[in-house]
Amino acid sequence: MLLDSLSIRTVQVTRYAKPLREGGSLPALVEADDGFLYVLKFRGAGQGTKALIAELIGGEIARALGLRIPELVFATLDEAFGRTEPDEEIQDLLRASEGLNLGLHYLSGAITFDPIINTVDARLASQIVWLDCLITNVDRTARNTNMLIWHKELWLIDHGAALYFHHSSQNWEEQSRRPFLPVKDHVLLPFATDLRTVDAEFRPILTPERIESIVSLIPDDWLTNEPSADSADEQRRVYVQFLVARLATSETFVNAAIDAQQALV
Repeated sequence: MLLDSLSIRTVQVTRYAKPLREGGSLPALVEADDGFLYVLKFRGAGQGTKALIAELIGGEIARALGLRIPELVFATLDEAFGRTEPDEEIQDLLRASEGLNLGLHYLSGAITFDPIINTVDARLASQIVWLDCLITNVDRTARNTNMLIWHKELWLIDHGAALYFHHSSQNWEEQSRRPFLPVKDHVLLPFATDLRTVDAEFRPILTPERIESIVSLIPDDWLTNEPSADSADEQRRVYVQFLVARLATSETFVNAAIDAQQALV
């Protein structure tokens, strides 16, 4: 894929099928005008558009690295849905989410990854742990693996809790250089024995140009819907600089992950 061809389709939500109440942000299964089902992540949910930004960036970085992730689409939700929904909680969520949301292609028949039943080889485990250390994804634990088995392959979902620096007022430059300490709870850490090899392979793939191409996908109104002194372009630049700086010091989070792994023994 050429970097300048990176794009995401936009669909119109035509039917609200059902809420997926196992998600903390109350995602839903919806049908779109292309005839496909999507798991819809709402801009009006608890963490707002920042969760959608993390989902978008984390998912597209995973795709760039060759990991399996459902197709991401921009999903437009119009005001009609909020008027017809009888559940008041869902009605409020729909009304707060009018406009552009994010959908993940629904993997019908997929089952939740279970570390007791399902096995992952060292290379794939290392790739996923490395990704989550890069994007600071705290949500891939034994309690909530956020991985699915579909057609006997492992698929990654739900990166909305990643890039948590953007919820903090702390200096992003300092945070970009920190080890990822929550890796100690990563469900795949015990199997991730090829982290240094994966680090050497993945860093050249994620060039500054590729990172910028991914970040450029963020819609303006996801960045400007909250009060901020920075423009949408300035906020995108921070995401790019954070990730580029994190890649430049990847040895820090790789060493921390290896130390956490050794502490498990």
